This record gives sequence, structure tokens and C-alpha cells, in this order.
Amino acid sequence: MAAANGVRRVWVGQNSLLSTPAVSAIIRERVGADGSKATGAFILTASHNPGGPTEDFGIKYNMENGGPAPESITDKIYENTKTIKEYPIAEDLPRVDISTIGITSFEGPEGKFDVEVFDSADDYVKLMKSIFDFESIKKLLSSPKFTFCYDALHGVAGAYAHRIFVEELGAQESSLLNCVPKEDFGGGHPDPNLTYAKELVARMGLSKTDGAGGEPPEFGAAADGDADRNMILGKRFFVTPSDSVAIIAANAVGAIPYFSSGLKGVARSMPTSAALDVVAKNLGLKFFEVPTGWKFFGNLMDAGMCSVCGEESFGTGSDHIREKDGIWAVLAWLSILAYKNKGTLDGNAKLVTVEDIVRQHWATYGRHYYTRYDYENVDATKAKELMGLLVKLQSSLPEVNKIIKEIHPEVANVASADEFEYKDPVDGSVSKHQGIRYLFEDGSRLVFRLSGTGSEGATIRLYIEQYEKDASKIGRDSQDTLAPLVDVALKLSKMQEFTGRSSPTVIT
Repeated sequence: MAAANGVRRVWVGQNSLLSTPAVSAIIRERVGADGSKATGAFILTASHNPGGPTEDFGIKYNMENGGPAPESITDKIYENTKTIKEYPIAEDLPRVDISTIGITSFEGPEGKFDVEVFDSADDYVKLMKSIFDFESIKKLLSSPKFTFCYDALHGVAGAYAHRIFVEELGAQESSLLNCVPKEDFGGGHPDPNLTYAKELVARMGLSKTDGAGGEPPEFGAAADGDADRNMILGKRFFVTPSDSVAIIAANAVGAIPYFSSGLKGVARSMPTSAALDVVAKNLGLKFFEVPTGWKFFGNLMDAGMCSVCGEESFGTGSDHIREKDGIWAVLAWLSILAYKNKGTLDGNAKLVTVEDIVRQHWATYGRHYYTRYDYENVDATKAKELMGLLVKLQSSLPEVNKIIKEIHPEVANVASADEFEYKDPVDGSVSKHQGIRYLFEDGSRLVFRLSGTGSEGATIRLYIEQYEKDASKIGRDSQDTLAPLVDVALKLSKMQEFTGRSSPTVIT
């Protein structure tokens, strides 16, 4: 189709394996032998969903800045689907061997047409080496005190893991789990969380039946199918994505050479905890709260207003590309660990662990206890009624606070409540109805969002967050601490009444 439509050349990663972050990097960084640059890219991906012939599959288009196509473009594409009657295709184009690196040239109806197959990792590795101090990470990984484990969940990250972690950084081959990319992800669900990354969770000593045996590694991480999401784990310790982005931002200038001259600003999606806000305030950084969707971060980055950003759904990134980047997040954490352990790797000093870094962060900035409840496949009408009730309640906060005190007298009062609306500071566009928020006097938050009102019904997402500054209370169990606020959220929204569910489908 490209040949028949006058495209001059197509670049393909070897074996057609390119991660979403690598595609973004290639659009932005790669220059052909004749000085050419990519105009855009097609990514064929199941993202973080199960893949294969009977499972999920998507086609995504990325623009010249390396970011996903904005709605103005996808709307035009959609309009064209309603009028298109035919399309040209060069049916006699010989097959190109995409397992072999090289250029294949053709003469087509529009003139010369090239297909170039290139090493999937080269451009991405070069970019990572320009961001991080690989030597200091290598020193950390070679220390007998430090052990490491990376799980690609049979996704495309496997095409990069061996090259970066084993060849470039000297990690043991045995530290890689499920790093052979498979088109059906080995039958698994490649979503890097505590539910689906079972093997890694067990190895890190976090499963209910600690069946992995032996001492868990000091550091573990996982990627999703297209390698743009990440999960960070310490030994028997889970780092929430909301804490992860805050800790990266707090340590970036000292630990990561790319940021040595300072951060331009930081941003998070609205449902993500306010841990990043506290860091921004303390460090005097520009801060942005945006709707869910990476394109909002991309706008800020293109305008030079944001360096580090993240979202609660296991996405973290920076302005080096215009997608979230799972391997970048792992290298950022390894850089922070290397930086904190500069004086401990030699001699008898105790290793500064992932858990130490997180607890030190809480001691400095306070802790945001955080959980997310997902109610999937809820009757769409009932879901809309529930959201309608929550909006209606916002018109009388004294009434809301009266209800809360009857449920749990110790829970703070609601100071303000709204439907989140975002005006983009770059292009002035306004995004409305992005979630219902209840903001409490003590910094706690309840957020309700509705997504996917398709044939399968709707998903109600409930985000519950409590801020604790008291150093004596930051080490408590998350679910215990949040129990009163969870109770308030469920009763205030009449969740069981509307959904017919006594518990959520998934708790994160």
C-alpha cells in the first residue's frame, strides 16, 4: 500500500519487533543514509492486553514529533473511512525478508521505493546511553550486594532486555524472565501489575504463597506487551506508580545526567496520587495536572514545559520521547539506586535498597496512601446514574459532610468538589467531564471516573487517596489506613445499590 501510494521508503525494525518507545525515538532521532527522516509511524500492537489471533490487536499512528496522533487527526481518518471507495495496492511487490538487515529497492509506478530493515535496538540504546550513566549502573549490577530481575512478560521488551541489561550493563542472563517475544505473549496477559506479573511477583517475595524459594532479588521490574508501561519492585516491596514518578522527579537532577541542569516542570494525570505535587512544591518546579492520555503530556513537552511525567496506570516517562517508556523507568530507578549506593558498593556498608529509598521519600515529603477499585462490565445506564448522583451531591457540601460524619466521624470534611476540566496551557483546548473529584481538608481525595461505555457495559474506576505527613504514621498497611475512606466512597456513591456488586472486579 505504501509503494502504490507514493511513499518513498519504509523503515522496518528487524523481525518487525519495535517497542512503542523505540518507535517514538526512531521518528525523532533516526536519520537515513541520505539524510531522510520519518514522517510518522504505524504501530501494530495489542498494548497491555492479551494478544494473538483470537485476542486484542490495534493499529496506532504516531506523528512527526514521535507522539500518538491527536484527535484532530484521528477524527479526519475516521471521516475518510465513511467516504473511501477504493485504495491502490502494489499486489506484485516481492516479499521482503524482514529478518535480515539491509535495503531492498524497487521501481514502482511512482518511481523508486525502498524497504530498509534495521536493528530494532540500535537507535533506542544510543538514546538511553545519552540519558543515563551506564558505567555507574554497570558498577551497581556487578556488585555482589545487588541482585536484579526483569520480566518482559513475553512482550516486545524482550527484544531490548538482553541487549541493554546483559550486553551493555553486564547483568546475568538468568536475571531475565519471559524475555522471548511471542505473538500471543505466551498466552499471558502482558500487563505489569501485581495480578498479571505472577512469576516476577513470586520471585520478588510478594506472592501470598512465597513459592519462589530462596532470597528474593533486591530489584525487580516488568514491562507490558509494547514496553511502554513498567512496574517497579524491591525485595518484598511494591512501589506504586504514583510514588515511582514522584521519586524519579525528586532524584532526577542528581542521579540522571540528562537532567543535570534541572527539570523544566513535572506533570501527572488527574487520577494519579498527589505525591508528585508535593515534590514539585518543595523543589519549586512547574506542575501540571492533566486528563488521562499521554497526548496531554506531549503538548507540554513540545512547548518545553515538562521534563518528567507519569500516571497511576503504570506509565512513566520524560521529554526524551513522546510516549511513556518502560525501560527508561527501569534505568531511571537503577540510576537512583546507583547514585544512593555510591559509597556502599565497596566494603561492608549496607546496601541502600528500593524500600529504603521509598521510606526516606515518605519521611521527607509525606506518604500518599493510595488504592484503585475497578468495577468492570457494569450496566451502562446504572453507571451513568451513579455518576449523576455524585455530581448532584456536589451542589451541597454541608450535606455531603453530614453524610460522611454519619459513616465515619474521623474522616476529614470535604473542602471542595468538582468535575475535572482541563484547559491546555499550550493550545487552549478544553477537555471536560474528565472525572468527579471530592477533595478533603487533609489532602485526601476521592476520584470517580467512567470509561468504556461500549457493548460490554461500563467500567467505574474509583481512586482513593489519603495524605499522611506524620512520620510515625507513614509505615502503616495501605488497605487498613484507607478502610474508612473506602467505606465513605462506597456509601456516598451507593456503589452496591447501583452496580449490584459487593466488591470490585480488581483492586490495585
